[in-house]
Amino acid sequence: MQVNLLALGGGTTDTLSEESRRVLLQAQQIVGASRLLEQLPEGCTTNRTAATKPEQILQALQAVPCEQAAVVYSGDTGFYSGCRNLVPMLEAQGIAYTVYPGISSVQLLAAALHRPWQDWVLVSAHGVQCNAVAAVMKGRPVFFLTGGRLGVPQLCSQLVKAGLGHLTVTVGENLSYPDQRITMGTAQEMEEKQFSPLSVLLTEAIPQCPQRAPGWPDDWFVRGKVPMTKQFVRAAILSLLGPKPEETVWDVGAGTGSVSVELAAAVQGGSVYAVECEETALSLIGQNRTKFRVWNLHTVAGRAPQVLTDLPTPDAVFVGGSKGAMEPILQQALTKNPNVRLCISCIALETLQTVLNFCQTYHLKPQVTQLAVNQTQPIGTVHLMMAQNPIYLVAIHCDD
Repeated sequence: MQVNLLALGGGTTDTLSEESRRVLLQAQQIVGASRLLEQLPEGCTTNRTAATKPEQILQALQAVPCEQAAVVYSGDTGFYSGCRNLVPMLEAQGIAYTVYPGISSVQLLAAALHRPWQDWVLVSAHGVQCNAVAAVMKGRPVFFLTGGRLGVPQLCSQLVKAGLGHLTVTVGENLSYPDQRITMGTAQEMEEKQFSPLSVLLTEAIPQCPQRAPGWPDDWFVRGKVPMTKQFVRAAILSLLGPKPEETVWDVGAGTGSVSVELAAAVQGGSVYAVECEETALSLIGQNRTKFRVWNLHTVAGRAPQVLTDLPTPDAVFVGGSKGAMEPILQQALTKNPNVRLCISCIALETLQTVLNFCQTYHLKPQVTQLAVNQTQPIGTVHLMMAQNPIYLVAIHCDD
């Protein structure tokens, strides 16, 4: 049996390639979604089986042996298509197959807008979890396939909640169908509208946060009278904590948010939760969040450990301030994730001792680093080395 995996393109047979049309007309059995089977070209076999899951498709193919069979998909076989899941199954069964591409929805929208699409970020929200905020933070236009629980309003709602309600977006409905419609507006406007299930979303590019190594200059940040973790200490914290692109990170006692901002830039596909109880500090965190465009940074107003209970499970936690609640804060982090990575800054020796006692109680292996940074400061015609306050950083990787 020869199986041909065919992309039908858009919603009408007008977008079907001539090669795919020829193969379809030769097929003795056709398998695919009911919607696609109903709109096949005239002259195709009536031996059709509705199936969408790869296991069901393979079962249908094997139940009706024939020389030529076809499996049909919408759009393009190489663009978030179920084709990729069926191919290894066919190979495992030793079934010969050929893949035929089609016109995808991203091509149809780009053509309707008279725009190239090679610089767009392509994301699927069709039946899967999708972080729209993380996608747009790449600094390029983002094309979203929608479907299931994540339609256009839901994706735009994510953007609005992150402070991106002003972002310009375009919705393409029923592309290639006679009732095709293109709608442009802001994410906030589209959040309130209803669209066809066959819709795609394009968000325009937003400016990125700085792309550079950790340890951003202190004078980049909006500062007040709230203490701020200095540049070289921040660089060491990120080095010890080791944040990864898709992770969830807590910054407890976030102060001005300088560490939170750098963490958010490091985990653009994830989220950072800046926990702070001082109103003045919360305002500074918000200002720095906006200045550096780290829309994946979430401020959490309140005192730890109480406000930590409802936060998502962290992969890593930095504790910059504890208000005397160091032990319960660390306990909450361990309760949420026994394999969490921790980094704690200690200015006072008593705080360091508290952390070391905690490690001993829970059989953790701390790595203690002391930083004593000196920088030049001009005094008249000469430069003197001026010392910053020494600080201890305690790194604990609980999965070691």
